[in-house]
Amino acid sequence: MSGFKDYDQYDALGLAHLVAKGDVTPGELLDEAINRLEAVNGTLNAVTLKHYDEARASIDAGLPDGPFKGVPFLLKDLHLLMKGTITTFGSAAFRDNMADHDSTLTERYRKAGMVIFGKTNTPEFGLAGTTEPRLFGPTRNPWNTEHSPGGSSGGAAAAVAAGVLPIANASDGGGSIRIPAAACGLFGMKPTRARTPMGPDRGEGWGGMSISHAVSRTVRDNAALLDATCGPAPGDPYHCPAPARPFLQEVTTTPRALRIAMTATGPNGNRADADVQAGLDATAKLLEQLGHTVVEDAPQIDAGEMALAQVGLIASSTALALDQRSAALGRPVSQQDVEHITWAIAENGRALSGPDYARGSLLIHQFGRKVADFMTDTYDVLLSPTLALPPVPLGTVNMNSDDIAAYLDINARYMPYAGLFNMTGQPSMSVPLHWTDTGLPVGMMFTGAFGDEATLFQLAGQLEQAQPWADKRPPVHAGS
Repeated sequence: MSGFKDYDQYDALGLAHLVAKGDVTPGELLDEAINRLEAVNGTLNAVTLKHYDEARASIDAGLPDGPFKGVPFLLKDLHLLMKGTITTFGSAAFRDNMADHDSTLTERYRKAGMVIFGKTNTPEFGLAGTTEPRLFGPTRNPWNTEHSPGGSSGGAAAAVAAGVLPIANASDGGGSIRIPAAACGLFGMKPTRARTPMGPDRGEGWGGMSISHAVSRTVRDNAALLDATCGPAPGDPYHCPAPARPFLQEVTTTPRALRIAMTATGPNGNRADADVQAGLDATAKLLEQLGHTVVEDAPQIDAGEMALAQVGLIASSTALALDQRSAALGRPVSQQDVEHITWAIAENGRALSGPDYARGSLLIHQFGRKVADFMTDTYDVLLSPTLALPPVPLGTVNMNSDDIAAYLDINARYMPYAGLFNMTGQPSMSVPLHWTDTGLPVGMMFTGAFGDEATLFQLAGQLEQAQPWADKRPPVHAGS
């Protein structure tokens, strides 16, 4: 493997196998990942905080014999802490936010053998479906650098799609794993609520709507990483049903004939455009060829109540984040410290009452029951596009805009589907099954019953075999 010309031929489990056999060392893999990052990051701006010295020190100290021993890995620059490094949340208000401990999930990544060598770009506080923070500037999509890689895990998705590494940490509070996976031609799984821990600093994020996991090139990497990191930690407020067996086993298990409800219309009434509809139609045909039944149907959710729930939980949480940062800085965080939309969201949160927050929590639990009733004894999986439009040009979703109405409108038109399943807590994945005539990726979103990642991983493995995507390469690629 001189020069690691074969690096692209391996996913994360494949690289770990090479390390286990002694064919390559963790240090050599890290050097390759760093070289690849340096080759493309000037174009993509995917990684904004580099922890090369810390990564080399972790190798020198001896890596645990986990399933990903020696595999290079990136954390998203949002919420997850790594001792001795800065986590900015994509915000100038946190530009010197040094961690004095690891997050629980960071500890689990380390125990799995991952070598963490940096953090990826994210919009401020993860509040946008694009990755264009004022602090670090925009991340560009490797399939077309004039377009968004999605958000809020856009830096992670761009780095994986560009061949820097095969899998990276991501998080999802309203689509932020699935949206960038769709925009960058990757696989992304948002697990069931509480499948992965958020400790020790938080019990839940955004009232239970947010969770961390990963974007990846292959389904098996995604499943194996969830196996390595899932499960409650001491003090967690609640947890979800334990899997019957490892998720990795599900990837090679053929699913039963599934009953799949399909819709091109989001709960807010916005529909997929022609390019995305073409992908949905092709996906339905593929599913039927694989023996599944696809029926046009969808749960009926009140769009106004959805908006109330999101406002109550996200705005209140944003206001709290700024208040906590003000206390840590010993001065108020001002409007100049954050982006315009962030400030407006926080101000909205401060204007809400305790009952408003409680109403948001009540509503998302009611949505969960309503969707569960819709699926029980009728459907195994819900299918829609991940996004209603192909990846939009940079600047389309603008967190610094003074026109809040226009900002809300593009969000409603671009990403009407994903947020519902953050509210219900169901596992939901984006699978890269379509590309437009102009070469932009289009993801398809599959959502399972609460706690049932197993069926989704089975289906994803079947789709990956039937219509492979892992070897597709964007124009900006570190192996080119």
